[in-house]
Amino acid sequence: MNFIIWIVIGGVLGWLASLVMKTDAQQGVFLNVIVGIVGALLGGWLLSPLFGAGTINMDDFSVLSLGVSFLGAVILLAIVNLVFRGRVR
Repeated sequence: MNFIIWIVIGGVLGWLASLVMKTDAQQGVFLNVIVGIVGALLGGWLLSPLFGAGTINMDDFSVLSLGVSFLGAVILLAIVNLVFRGRVR
């Protein structure tokens, strides 16, 4: 059951990050889920030590962990935009 919740919350966080970075029209549902989950991994690696919170990948569904996962997804989209488009939107 946690796996399904992980997929759903990853998709929502990926979608919200794509809205913030204005890449929503270029991505579908599948890429939103991938961005949310990989962004949570990136957030767990970069931001978890700073904030002292887990991420959705660590089965921690608190408000702080959702924020760390969301920021990781935004950072991931910024890196992808920088690499493939040469600028961050």
